[in-house]
Formats: sequence, structure tokens, C-alpha cells
Amino acid sequence: MTEHTADQTSYWIETAPPGNLHAPLAADLTVDVAVVGGGIAGLSTARELARTGRTVAVLEADRIATGVTGHTTAKLSALHTLVYEGLRRTRGAEAAKLYARSQSEAIRHAAAIVDELGIDCDWEDTEAFTYTQDPERAGELKAEADAARAAGLPADYVTGTDLPFPVVGAVRVSEQAQFHPRKYLLALADDLLRHGGTIHEHTRVIGLKEGEPCRLTSEAGPTVTAKDVVVATHYPVFDRALLFTRLSPRRELVLTAPVAAELAPHGMYITPEHGTRSLRTAPYTDGQRLLIVTGEHFTPGTTDVEERFARLADWATEHFGTLTFTHRWATQDNDSTDSVPLVGPFHVGSRHTYVATGFGGWGMSGGIMAGRLLSDLIAGRNPPWSELYDPRRVRTAVREAPAFLKHQAQVARHFVGDRLPPTSGSVDDLAPGDGALVRIDGRRCAAYRDEGGELHAVSARCTHLGCLVAFNRAERAWECPCHGSRFDPDGRILQGPATQPLEPRDVTGTDTSADPSAERP
Repeated sequence: MTEHTADQTSYWIETAPPGNLHAPLAADLTVDVAVVGGGIAGLSTARELARTGRTVAVLEADRIATGVTGHTTAKLSALHTLVYEGLRRTRGAEAAKLYARSQSEAIRHAAAIVDELGIDCDWEDTEAFTYTQDPERAGELKAEADAARAAGLPADYVTGTDLPFPVVGAVRVSEQAQFHPRKYLLALADDLLRHGGTIHEHTRVIGLKEGEPCRLTSEAGPTVTAKDVVVATHYPVFDRALLFTRLSPRRELVLTAPVAAELAPHGMYITPEHGTRSLRTAPYTDGQRLLIVTGEHFTPGTTDVEERFARLADWATEHFGTLTFTHRWATQDNDSTDSVPLVGPFHVGSRHTYVATGFGGWGMSGGIMAGRLLSDLIAGRNPPWSELYDPRRVRTAVREAPAFLKHQAQVARHFVGDRLPPTSGSVDDLAPGDGALVRIDGRRCAAYRDEGGELHAVSARCTHLGCLVAFNRAERAWECPCHGSRFDPDGRILQGPATQPLEPRDVTGTDTSADPSAERP
């Protein structure tokens, strides 16, 4: 039996201190380095640079550590599901070793920071597992264990775990960790300020002029002049490098429920089966641990999110018994076409602009790695794995081609609008709390009826590159299936890469109908 009383807020955001308020950028500013984005990649980069004596400013469109990082499952692991055998096969054994070393050093670096700053962030050393319940996949996991071990990880293949259900086999890697990400990042932000850095929240960056120096323009008008710029906005808000052609956005759902401490698994677990199932536990109360279950991998703009939450809840109760869910939320990340993050110079010819993106669901270790890598590059140093993560890499172009072409075909279908969500025939049929694409005076619009019955209508075209949005009923948001931009019912930006809101539409005295064949705007 399952009780559905879950809070819609991320557990990490709800249970962390509110943090200091950082004033929006109110006047032009000149610094050595400007970092766009206040998640784990941006704050890690800014903190590393500030400790070298550089002047650094972080520009965050909302509040720091509340975006992607505030909605993670917070695993610090170098075991990224099934990455090492693929790396060894496509880019060679040395690439797999560099990947393992860079991710492992990121975990050790985070542990050192926690010790140095005395951060109370529920840090726990643990093991990571990738498991299977399918006998036909045992060989695949054995090969992954061998590749991970050859890459330098303390990895082996096991057939037993402390999960409350049987598995066929699992890759196990020791010397991994888990933590409370927002508590960690708020401490990082405080250390950044102590070293002379500045943070400006509610400061959306809408323009970048590259050069010597570079100049960033904020939505409110003030500019930031900087020798170097780091774009760490999860999905790059500037497309001049055409990275959007190599990134596929995905969302996953998260549920939490307390379980008896003696029944709680002690490791971090993931399986690619069942649409992905990932789980870990966190400190909760005396005698209990908080079970955190993630899964239901899907593209933004998918309309059956509520049903997916139900499937995830059913899976959790099937495997852990009666549960009372306390929180639920969704997380979002981007997969690169070759499964390796894009961290380094923004584009060919770029001398002072850098990017960090494409972490594929492993942004905790990846973001910390990116902070160290980017600070080294800006300082003129080249870590041995800089080429591995370089966004300009071309050697993997042929191997990327199948994933690249698949992604572009999906985007093309959305551009021509052949994936409209189900509609009910008329905007008048919209129930409170529901949204649909409708025709208003011959133009497609995104219409939402709030709980009070009032109708809200905005443009149906994402302001990033023009794909049609779709309504996520579970989260009350318009989402772009092409590149992952998200908007609230009134069109305000919830998540980039879009930098402009959806334009409002007047629905007073107009012809409105939910017609999939309506003329596109």
C-alpha cells in the first residue's frame, strides 16, 4: 500500500538553510572572470578561481543552488551506469582511464573541501552499484566491471547486494560518496565571498559579446566586462557553438519516503532497466533513513508525467513495502551524443569563453570536475583530461553520428509540430489546472486554466529556437521537447536555454478551439 502525501518541493531545498540573499546586478561591473550559472559547476568554478586571487562574479537567473543542482539525487560517483566499456571501445583505454581519474579526483576534492571548511552536509562514504535483474545483461555488466577496473576504479562484479530484492549481478565500486548538495554549495558560496567573489541572483544574462575583454548583458540592462567568461547554465544559453545539436534534454522523477534504518540499503544503486531506476538513502530521523528513488527517464514536454509518478511509486512499494511519500520532484539534465560532458573552450576559435554542459545525469562529480578543469584552463594549465572533455573535439564525430542523427530527427519532428498533446476540442473544455495547445484567431497558443477558472494564454513557440511547447500537468509547466526550456503558465522562464519569456496572447472575445490542424504562428 502507498500513501500519496508528497510535498512538491525538493527535499534538498526544503531542508537546507535559506542562504544569504544576493542582490541582483544593479550597475555595470568589471571582473577578471564572469561565471553565468549558480549551480554546482558554476559555483565550483568560481570558488576555484577566487582562491587564485582573481576577481570573480557569479550571475544567476534565480537563486543559487536551486536549479538542476537543487533537484539532483546527489550521488558523488565515478560509476556512471555503463560508461567505461563504451569509452574503451570508442575512444580507447586511455580515455576510459582519464575519465575515471578525473571523476574520482573530483570526489576526493569535494571530500577535502568538506573537511577544510567543516561543512555539515550529511557527507557519507559509500559504494556505488550498477545492477541488473535480467540474466541476458549479466555479460554486459561483467564487461563494464572489467572496463571500470582497467580504468583504475576499485571495481568488481558481484551477485549479491543489500537491496531488499534479488539481482542477477552488479558492478560495484567502492570509495564513492553521497551528500546534501545545497548545504555543500551554500558553504562553497560563502567561501567564494570570503575570497572576494561576488554573487548576483535574479540576474538573467541575455547577451554575450566575445572579445578582449568579453561583455555580458543582463536582462535588466547592467553589463559585466570580463577577461574570461564561463557559461555554466546547465544547457548553454548561447548557441554560437551549435552545442544544441549535440545535447538531448531529459527529465527524471524523484520520490522520497522514510524507511526503517535496518531495512535501508547502504549503497547507491542504479539500473538502466524499467526506464531507469536509481536509489539511495539519506540521514533522516532516529531509527529511519530517507529513501530516494529516481526514474522514468523522459523527454521534456511529455504529457503523462502524473502516470509516470504513479509507476515509480508502484515500483518503490513493490520493492520496499508500504511507504508514505514525503517529497516528489523532477530533475533535468542533458546527454551529449558521445556520452562525455562538454567542458572547455566554448567553440573553435574561442579564447576567453568556456562552457560546462552535457553531464548526462552525473552532474555532482561532473560539476566539481568541471570547476577544477575550467579554472586550470583559465590559468593556462592543461590537465591530462582536457582533450577528453573538450567541446571542440572532432575525433569522435563519426562515432557520434548515429546519436546525433537520431537527436536531430526528433528535433525536426517537433519543429514541424507533429507531436501535439491530446486536446479536447475547445478551450472551453479545459479543466482547472489543465493546459493545451489551442487555436486563437488562427494562431496556435498555449492555453492554461488556473484553479480559479481564469484562462491564461501565451505563444506556443519556444523562444529559444521555435519548437512547439507542451503542457506538463503534474508540474504545471510549458516545456520544450527540443532543447528543454521550461515556462510557467504565464510564460515566465523556469529553465533555459530560453532567455525570453513566451509572449502573452489575448483571449478576450476571440475564436478559441483546440484544433491540432490549426495554422502555425
